[in-house]
Amino acid sequence: MSHQSRIKDEFADSLFEAILKLETMEECYRFFEDICTIKEIQSISQRLAVAKLLNAGKTYNHIEEKTKASTATISRINRCLHYGADGYKMILEKLADEKKE
Repeated sequence: MSHQSRIKDEFADSLFEAILKLETMEECYRFFEDICTIKEIQSISQRLAVAKLLNAGKTYNHIEEKTKASTATISRINRCLHYGADGYKMILEKLADEKKE
């Protein structure tokens, strides 16, 4: 199933092509530390943590306490999980499959 992205352009294509070239955790850290601010990396990683907890059926209170994310952020991620581009669902499935191996 194809998805028409709202962010697709030549710059996003170049960014994602670069990310797909990363092969190790070390390469990821080095690249993302240069291309993002510490706050941006923390925000993105917090969002993934929230998605994992929502997917596991945890309550907003538990998630807020564990991740320090605001309820507005949790709500936005919950909306993406249910009505978004299925990006969270896709990566959570891939991460779950990887754990099974």
